[in-house]
Amino acid sequence: MSPPQVRGIAARGFEDSMDCRIELIFIPVTDVDRARDFYVDQVGFTLDHDTRVNDDLRFVQVTPVGSACSIAFGQGLGGSLQPGQQDSIQVVVESAQAARDELIANGVDATELDVQPWGTFTSFVDPDGNRWHVQELPAR
Repeated sequence: MSPPQVRGIAARGFEDSMDCRIELIFIPVTDVDRARDFYVDQVGFTLDHDTRVNDDLRFVQVTPVGSACSIAFGQGLGGSLQPGQQDSIQVVVESAQAARDELIANGVDATELDVQPWGTFTSFVDPDGNRWHVQELPAR
């Protein structure tokens, strides 16, 4: 039996010289201050940067506690998504119930727990309607 075909970067010989990590995801928002306050004060993310480059460009970066990947939003950043269209970000937590309880205690409307064989889920939306999915992995 032959080994499986390898595609992408590893097939071209970069596996030893180039790690690829997702470290920043952009979230479309309408009100930068409102989004910053929501993610920092209510969701509990760490504020990394809030920089106004000029009158047309502002960059805000926040990071979920324990995450190697941050999110960014601001003014003049471009992008094809409109506010409320981002609904594909999923974070993993130790306890979906504890995460939901904390979100609700901070004024975030989190959904009821959805228990599936592949994990327990809750979700919430930011003030612009961008949806976040929160997963507790099943015991292995």
